[in-house]
Amino acid sequence: MDIYSKKQKWKFTLLGFAIIIGVSSIFITNGLVKELKLEEHKKIELWAEATKHLVNMTGEGDYSLAFKVISENNNIPLIQVDGDDNILENRNFQKFSKLDSLFLSLGIISPQKIDNTFLRNELNEIKENGYKPIEINIIGAKQQWIYYKDSALLNRLRYYPIYQLGFIGLFMFIAYFIFSASRKSEQNKVWAGMAKETAHQIATPLSSLMAWVELLKDKEGIESMVFEMGKDIKRLETITDRFSKIGSKPTLEEKNIVELVTDTITYLKSRLPEKIQFNILQEKSIIMIPVSTVLLNWVIENICKNAADAMKGKGEITISITEDISKVILNITDNGEGIDRSILKNIFKPGVTSKKRGWGLGLSLSKRIVEEYHKGRIFVMKSEKGVGATFCIHLPKKLNSTAS
Repeated sequence: MDIYSKKQKWKFTLLGFAIIIGVSSIFITNGLVKELKLEEHKKIELWAEATKHLVNMTGEGDYSLAFKVISENNNIPLIQVDGDDNILENRNFQKFSKLDSLFLSLGIISPQKIDNTFLRNELNEIKENGYKPIEINIIGAKQQWIYYKDSALLNRLRYYPIYQLGFIGLFMFIAYFIFSASRKSEQNKVWAGMAKETAHQIATPLSSLMAWVELLKDKEGIESMVFEMGKDIKRLETITDRFSKIGSKPTLEEKNIVELVTDTITYLKSRLPEKIQFNILQEKSIIMIPVSTVLLNWVIENICKNAADAMKGKGEITISITEDISKVILNITDNGEGIDRSILKNIFKPGVTSKKRGWGLGLSLSKRIVEEYHKGRIFVMKSEKGVGATFCIHLPKKLNSTAS
């Protein structure tokens, strides 16, 4: 459990750093936008002075500076109007953006002409957005005004933090996805290797024990002992078979799930405390679905043994078997202590356990067996402290279908 709590802390720490970076980026960019906006205002004021200078100048003189100031404004959109709000001059209004150019080439939109209607709409938009005009006083003429709005560069800069955060977020998502997939693949290889090695290690002494049992069968007076040894050897064979199937895709065969559950519970009854009672509730006596008997037995045993531990050797375990059109539903309910909320979210992850002894691998293997090998689902349907818990297993009825 500790490893997953640390993992959560790291996630929140990284998220905190991302938020700090994002806020800092927005703060810095807003400062740049304000500075650039002030510079553009000064440029328009200078443009207005140059215009007034040209209009008011009489006779010969040096027009070069005024012309230079006016010609250098090639990015700030502006409209010059007279006192009656008639449009006299306009600059730097584009018919369409670069994105619009793509739409135009595809015939999605039509080009927008820079005519008086277009300019009037732009002027009204500038006024509605609260842009303050700059006054031009021309000798012998009515008062004139210059309305302007932010340049395309300023607008792009304003949205730059959003683009930046978007790209950073996309990069982090892709990196996290690749890292998680790589880690999961590595974990799967470790699981498979450990399981196969366990099966191999058990198989060697098991073969020897089987040979000794065969020799003991010829001895008189120890038949019952040999019989019990044979059952334990059979059990070891089953365990070896289970571990050998982890890491390789098992063959699923049509089996009666009701009979499979019944046989598993019959086996468990003789190996769990007598004060634990089992109830099996089923709608039908025969429900055929594709399963691996060895592995699914393992899942049911695992959950029931955990339930027995939670009930401290005394209580009731109820297994209900129902079905719908696409799947069979197994609900395994106990009346034990329930699952601690601190581990409930990570209950199916390796190493998570509420027991003082144990590796916390049983439910993780169960999840893999149900979801990866049988294409089903397993989850905790409910858990209440002091009342008990219910595990729910969905198994598809067909090999090419998935549980919903």
